[in-house]
Amino acid sequence: MTTRFTTDGSVQLEQLLETWCADFADAVRAIIPEERLEAIVLGGGYGRGEGGVLRAPDGDKPYNDLEFYIFVRGPLLVRERQYKRRLAEVTHAFSEKCGLEFEAKILTFQKIQGSGPTMFYHDLVMGHRWIWGRVQEFVDCEQQRAAHRIPLHEATRLLMNRSSGLLFSAAQLQGESIDIDFVRRNISKAQLALGDAVLCAFGRYHSSCRERHRRLEKLNPPTVTPWLDELVRLHTVGVEFKLHPYQSTESIENLRRDHAEITRLAGSIFLWLEEKRLGVPFETHFDYAFDSTPKHPDTRALRNTLINLKAFGPAGLSTRYPRERLLEALALLLWTPKALADPKALRKIQTNLQTRETSFAGLVAAYRKLWSRFN
Repeated sequence: MTTRFTTDGSVQLEQLLETWCADFADAVRAIIPEERLEAIVLGGGYGRGEGGVLRAPDGDKPYNDLEFYIFVRGPLLVRERQYKRRLAEVTHAFSEKCGLEFEAKILTFQKIQGSGPTMFYHDLVMGHRWIWGRVQEFVDCEQQRAAHRIPLHEATRLLMNRSSGLLFSAAQLQGESIDIDFVRRNISKAQLALGDAVLCAFGRYHSSCRERHRRLEKLNPPTVTPWLDELVRLHTVGVEFKLHPYQSTESIENLRRDHAEITRLAGSIFLWLEEKRLGVPFETHFDYAFDSTPKHPDTRALRNTLINLKAFGPAGLSTRYPRERLLEALALLLWTPKALADPKALRKIQTNLQTRETSFAGLVAAYRKLWSRFN
């Protein structure tokens, strides 16, 4: 359990975050009876003691979301139905009041104990701050502490999500109105994530971004990774932004250059990782998108058919988990030049996303809608 929210934030910032956490815990306790509420835990960057410190003229400010995990007793699905809506109202009220995004996810300790290793649970178990409740320190969660056991599909999921941020940024950069801070933030997240995914692939992942960077600098993989030096350089920038973010006012030209650089590197690492994970060589992202190899570990046909039926109706019937649709569409939209001018590629994107859109902006919007459900 961490003792600070940040690595070097001011006393005033630490006290502010402490107050917010205590007030939020009181609000949660007013909703969930104590006999059903087991603990309130802060995860994310601030929970791990590596939250962002925004240097401002009037003192240090918080930057990242505050990610709370509400541990309850009893059936998880029942408790979610009982309290999810009211917790959403509380997080919205605190977000409005504090000017920072508050998030709350309902969990049970049994859920983590019974789950196979994941990057999300590893980060939470290994780096967190107990806000309320009897401190248990995640007993019987040893499988989540073993970073070398995190499966490769977790690294793929991380890359998919951060590359999706690059896709959304690409749509911004092609539009008339550009949110410079949004684009810079997504570039920085990708700079960090690429190195994190590679570490995961070599069984060297760690919950601390600073420790991950030290491990990345010492990494000596085979010569099949010629991009390692560039990866380490950009990871350095990503770690610095995570710990000391800033609100960007840079030029569009600078953003476009950095976006193109990280997108190109992300494309190389994406194919390298997927070849390693699936055991199939892919010469191009086009080949990846059209390869029939299952790209999600859950291949239960009946379960996936029902999920697709619920999400898309009869027109979207498939035995593949919907995240495969995103992976293939991403490979075409972000890394395949002139994909929209190729009738075969365009039909593939439209089919995967269940849309008739033909413009880049429209297809990205359809992708984002699906991504919000299955990321």
